[in-house]
Amino acid sequence: MAETRIGVIGCAGRMGRMLVSDILATKGCALAGGVARPGSASPGQDIGELAGFGRIGIVVGDSAEQLLRDCDVAIEFSTPTATAKHAAIAARLGKPLVIGTTGLEAAEAAAVREAATRVPIVWAANTSLGINLLLGLVDQVARRLGPDWDIEIVEMHHRGKVDAPSGTALALGRAAAVARGVDFDVVATRGRDGITGPRPAGAIGFAALRGGDNIGEHQVIFAGMGEQLSLTHRATNRAIYATGAVRAALWLIGRSPGLYGMKEVLGL
Repeated sequence: MAETRIGVIGCAGRMGRMLVSDILATKGCALAGGVARPGSASPGQDIGELAGFGRIGIVVGDSAEQLLRDCDVAIEFSTPTATAKHAAIAARLGKPLVIGTTGLEAAEAAAVREAATRVPIVWAANTSLGINLLLGLVDQVARRLGPDWDIEIVEMHHRGKVDAPSGTALALGRAAAVARGVDFDVVATRGRDGITGPRPAGAIGFAALRGGDNIGEHQVIFAGMGEQLSLTHRATNRAIYATGAVRAALWLIGRSPGLYGMKEVLGL
């Protein structure tokens, strides 16, 4: 069986380097190459050395379009603006895409959805098995506990994370809102400061903590009168995200155009 040629967009980042290593170590996969931001120090370097894997004779490029032409499927962990542009290129070239970028604005998200009408795309705020099981549990609990149970979502990440709340936290909040049959954008409370007044009934609150090298921690709290239920996931190794993203890339091959999530990839 031919190996699946996977390209990595954003290969110089922390996740990008782990993706390169995971692809090189995964049976049935071949690294098509990787690209980093034009003008940065990474283009021209050996991608294996950059990932800590050792020299493999493939240099980091700076053209996402060329990489998409050369691969069977690409994995994208870059910036929101770049992700929207790359999704459009992937759609034009007919290439499947896995997107792990978070923090997309409405217009950028719309560009991804438009691209998914032409090619298959897995778009996931978090590619770990545990988080995706947690999403299912949040759905179940929110459906069974009435609106008199308050929902609060607390997340913590390393000091370098630039978006808040995390994409995963927002996905957890959306799962709870869908389960309750309410509009997420109406009930989401994404920050509190000063005299805010009593907590609105039915709100889904968020708290974002940043510090140190925390890989990722998410807690969904269902607070009732006299009792409280908490569901927690802690990531202790970033390899879980790379492994999930590579699995998603392999799953995409041969799929029909559409926007998919890890729920479909994992068969949950």
